[in-house]
Amino acid sequence: MPFLGQDWRSPGQSWVKTEEGWKNFSSDDKNSNDSDVSYCKTEDECFQENLRLSVTYDMAAKKRRKDFMNNNAKIPYFHKEKWIYVHKGSTKERHGYCTLGEALNRLDFCSAIKDNRRFNYVVRLLELIAKSQLPSLSGVAQKNYMNILERVVQKVLDDQQNVRPIKELLQTLYVSLCGLVQDMGKSVLVGNINCWVHRMENILQWQQQLDNIQINRPVSKGMTLTDLPASLQLNIMERLSDGRDLVSLGQVTPDLGQLTEDRLLWKRLCQYHFTDRQIRKRLMVSDKGQLEWKKMYFKLCRCYPVREQYSETLHFCTHCHILFWKDTNHPCTANNTESCCKPVSPQGFITLFKF
Repeated sequence: MPFLGQDWRSPGQSWVKTEEGWKNFSSDDKNSNDSDVSYCKTEDECFQENLRLSVTYDMAAKKRRKDFMNNNAKIPYFHKEKWIYVHKGSTKERHGYCTLGEALNRLDFCSAIKDNRRFNYVVRLLELIAKSQLPSLSGVAQKNYMNILERVVQKVLDDQQNVRPIKELLQTLYVSLCGLVQDMGKSVLVGNINCWVHRMENILQWQQQLDNIQINRPVSKGMTLTDLPASLQLNIMERLSDGRDLVSLGQVTPDLGQLTEDRLLWKRLCQYHFTDRQIRKRLMVSDKGQLEWKKMYFKLCRCYPVREQYSETLHFCTHCHILFWKDTNHPCTANNTESCCKPVSPQGFITLFKF
């Protein structure tokens, strides 16, 4: 029901800062007497000055708040949860759903980087996210992604190992960011464009540091690989699942280079990564009538995805819908927990959060 009587609201008040402090100045004081007219003019001037100062104070406060947030942004924060519950819909117990960015923030990737068994898994996951999933992450997840990447690069620079996959990761991320930064303003990336340009400059700096890295030869007085018989050396080479590692190993000494050209070694490598049907489609025969298994391997790598192999991966429990590392115990109520758990590849990790 509307209020039909006289308007009960006051005409309003204004507070003016004076030498004695803040004073309440209402519109009734303006019409009190003629002597107050000059005082009102003075109060109006004070009011205008106070308004200007208040705007200045607000801008200074916003700047201090922004600087405080920027300083905190430089401090990486890592969660240390060994497992997370993956819920894909709202229930009575849980509201909402788990996203890829939330999983990236909550899972313990900081410790996974330090573990050599999980290192390649995390690097491959970061590479897949850089290719297509970076815009789908939240602002906090994108910031955490760059913090994890910085830890990875620092570990490679300290240990002088796994240089090639990190170079490929940085190159993939830089190419993706070059395309995404051009679409800024279309809700592609979260944050200021200057922030992402600064991150791209960091990526170029990391690439330069990796290019200038000098791997020191370890001082060892014991037996080395070249001291072993040729049969044992070939047996060790068969454990390598990447043909590029064989090529790099063959560049160490001429004897190792001759062993890495073994046709049977490359044949087993092709049969490990690709099916017989894929191999038959890419047959390459030399002038002597022999199959060029080495050339076939690199040609097959350009046409088909290679088989991924990791020492340790994340696991997903189909009974309780929990994503966890294998060596950690998760609260499962199933009688046979091993039958409910299945390994999750890096691509499967991303597919798990596609609804």
